[in-house]
Amino acid sequence: MPRFFAILMLSAVAVAQVGASAPAANLNDLDSAHKARAVLDQAIQSLGGQAYLTYENKSETGRFYPLYHGRTNSLGIPYNYYIKYPDKDRLEVIHMRNVFLLYWQVGNVPVKDKSDIVLIHNGTKGYEITYKGTAPQDPIDLAGYLRRHQHSLDAVLRKWINDPTVALFYDGLAIVDGKATDQVTLLNSLNDSVTVNMDQNTHLPMKTSFTWRDPDDKQKNIEDEVYDNYRLVQGIMTPHSVTRNFNGEMSHQRFINVAKYNLPLPDTLFEATVNYDPKQPPKKR
Repeated sequence: MPRFFAILMLSAVAVAQVGASAPAANLNDLDSAHKARAVLDQAIQSLGGQAYLTYENKSETGRFYPLYHGRTNSLGIPYNYYIKYPDKDRLEVIHMRNVFLLYWQVGNVPVKDKSDIVLIHNGTKGYEITYKGTAPQDPIDLAGYLRRHQHSLDAVLRKWINDPTVALFYDGLAIVDGKATDQVTLLNSLNDSVTVNMDQNTHLPMKTSFTWRDPDDKQKNIEDEVYDNYRLVQGIMTPHSVTRNFNGEMSHQRFINVAKYNLPLPDTLFEATVNYDPKQPPKKR
């Protein structure tokens, strides 16, 4: 009840357009907020402290499994994934004579095979590169990506937590995959929230979750990511298993074989020029 009342207070003040930083500051003087901040700070230290907070980019190689109703018929799709904080990434699935390229080779090889695909995100723009050319990412897919990105673990621990207009709430004990966790919710001045669960033993993040309302059917959706199999990589505790759930059903899993940080990645890796419109019929030869 106190947390619900606090959220109502923040909502009312935001609607009234009174200074947004004041209500969050008042709420963050509560014991619940102090406990929440301590739990989040402990999570950051467990992840690597300054090494985690200051990494500039990251690469992953591994396999991902697209799921439908929690099931997949795939044997796993090898992928290469590059992330440049705060808002650039590149996902590559590229075959060359049925052999998947190693991560240090990708980026210099053009997309040729029909099964090749590269997805690039740069700020609020998304691009899909196939053998047909480079097209803008589908608007619905891009909106979903941006929504997840804004509520990602890195966004929470490197951005949300430092925003003075964000209120913190300690929700208490919660069980995630059979483990006891400390649950914290962050709420911004737009009434958008994200919840993070930290393992009570290791203090490492185990899950992030958020809700959003579909603009078409007006139904509320719940998305979450579960992190497991942490390993120390260049001073940063890195999850090597990530499971994404949508409304309680697994929708995506990825298993990371190799992760590296702070590589000399060129900006061109995250750039693209549209030269193909998938909505236009193919030109006759």
